[in-house]
Amino acid sequence: MLKEVANIVRGLSVDAVEKAGSGHPGMPVGCAEIGSLLYGEVLKHDPTSPKWPDRDRFVLSAGHGSMLLYSLLHLSGYDLSLEELKNFRQLGSETPGHPEYSETEGVETTTGPLGQGIANAVGMAITERHLANKFNKEDFEIVDHYTYTIMGDGCMMEGISSEAASLAGHLGLGKLIAIYDDNSISIEGSTDLTFTESVSDRFKAYDWQVIDDVDGHDINDLRKAIMKAQSEPTKPSLIVAKTHIAYGAPNKQDTSDAHGSPLGEEDITGLKEFFDLPVNKEFYISDKVKEYFEGRKEILKQSKEKWVEKFEKWKAKYPDLYQEWKKAFNLEVEEGLEDKVRNLEIDTPIATRKASGAAIRTIAEKMDYLIGGSADLAPSTKTYLDKYTDFQRNNYKGRNFRFGVREHAMGGIVNGMSLHGGVRPFAATFLVFSDYMRPAIRLAALMKQPVIYVFTHDSIHIGEDGPTHQPVEQLEAIRSIPNLKVYRPADDEETKEAWIAAIKRTEGPTALVFTRQSLPTVKKDNGISNFGKGGYLIRSGNDNYQYTFLASGSEVSLAEEVADKLKENGINSRIVSVPERNILIEQGQDYINELIGNPSEKVIAIEAGVGNGWYRLLSKDDVMVSQEVFGASAPGNEVASHYGFDADKIVSKLTE
Repeated sequence: MLKEVANIVRGLSVDAVEKAGSGHPGMPVGCAEIGSLLYGEVLKHDPTSPKWPDRDRFVLSAGHGSMLLYSLLHLSGYDLSLEELKNFRQLGSETPGHPEYSETEGVETTTGPLGQGIANAVGMAITERHLANKFNKEDFEIVDHYTYTIMGDGCMMEGISSEAASLAGHLGLGKLIAIYDDNSISIEGSTDLTFTESVSDRFKAYDWQVIDDVDGHDINDLRKAIMKAQSEPTKPSLIVAKTHIAYGAPNKQDTSDAHGSPLGEEDITGLKEFFDLPVNKEFYISDKVKEYFEGRKEILKQSKEKWVEKFEKWKAKYPDLYQEWKKAFNLEVEEGLEDKVRNLEIDTPIATRKASGAAIRTIAEKMDYLIGGSADLAPSTKTYLDKYTDFQRNNYKGRNFRFGVREHAMGGIVNGMSLHGGVRPFAATFLVFSDYMRPAIRLAALMKQPVIYVFTHDSIHIGEDGPTHQPVEQLEAIRSIPNLKVYRPADDEETKEAWIAAIKRTEGPTALVFTRQSLPTVKKDNGISNFGKGGYLIRSGNDNYQYTFLASGSEVSLAEEVADKLKENGINSRIVSVPERNILIEQGQDYINELIGNPSEKVIAIEAGVGNGWYRLLSKDDVMVSQEVFGASAPGNEVASHYGFDADKIVSKLTE
């Protein structure tokens, strides 16, 4: 039966790509048996309840083969109509060119940028083990599922997959099963052009179980491989499935032409004849396949309902655990937590990274689903939760993650952790290394995942480590990502508010950007109540002022120094702290005008980084004090002064 399912999947996939006039038919045709076995027999899921917490997760890391997934979701009974398959890649359809989370029922994550999917799958498998150790009892196993992913040659080539696989092997994630679609074809031609390593040996070195020499078109061979993978509890498994891209297409099988273009009428006809599909019927589904999946759908629903009965008994016996479960899956913030964070006593001056450390540890005590870690920089980012243990293969209940020097994988893994549900992950590194994880940050924003990023060492003020470690353009780069909120607090009080904003935000990711150097508490004439507007007035300058200063982070206290020196010369100034510039801009021009006021001379923005985005708040005669070149290696204060971030130099610039 599953062989017939695979053939139907082939027909649906090539018809959809042909109708769209674009797409990637080769992978869905080549992986049809793999996908049909997973959705037709292996996966524990319920199409009528796509968010069932204990479902198996499936990640199509090779996201260009999206028609494989869409065909199987439709056949399985998810809310994805045949009409939507016919609208593949069309505006507003539920079948976009690459799978998009929340756009299509049954799609677990957005994939397409190769390698991201396997990192997501590692994160999902991590969360499954964490929740199992947190919530399961000897008499009730309510968390027990697998994470499956299909990877292609492109996924294998991308560095993120190496980082993620290395960590997965170290952690012994036995419920992670990856299937490698080994078809030896990439866009430019044979993989021999660039990719001649032994993937099997590589994954064995990562401490994975490798199941080699599997015929990807033989259902029985694949079934045995998956059963072997499931029986290994202490290692993730890689199934190396040898397949033919565009299998059955008379002219394009085993060619790069089948990768990213429609097969064309001749090859579609030949393929359908080869697999005994009706040549003159597009989007054909046999009655046998329909009946098979109707029966399968009922079996899966009954299996889920048995779990629900077990869950209700667990809930009655362990009501306190259930409350923790509910909070974790709903991302509830405990009443009183905000006040607890605000009332933290922090001695100043202090680096905002250290103030952040105090805040995150306080939050962790009241939010037991907050977990995460650093890319081998916990002592520097101050993100280690010292009251809790590490997540390791012998302690999956731990809340501190040692991601190692793997920023890109860390970004993809925390996305998977968040997508799984039941945890609120954070990831930490130096701001300059946000470049390494930017593709994953972008996907978190696209998927509206509430991941928290902690970026420290935020400017040239870090000093002696020099320009390789001094972020100049990174802050502006991450501010440009849609749906990512970027807070750069000016002192300990703003740091606490930034953390509160981050934990309350559930519709997308938040980046918190902190200093290495100590900062004083900024004097705020009207308090901090308008922090949530992205920018607020901290010094009014009375009614007689000549300048308005705009700044974030450490430059706010610098603006205070400049304003104090100007006042010695009889010149009053206003100061606006801008912890989240995009939110300030969203407030509208009336609020911005109210903050800036009507200075008789000009507005001055100060940023120890590139100034591009600040021009949205400036007029042509205003002043931008920024860092438009790379920094230098020297003590931080000397570097800052050398590049003009010095109160006396700014005063001279304004009064010369």
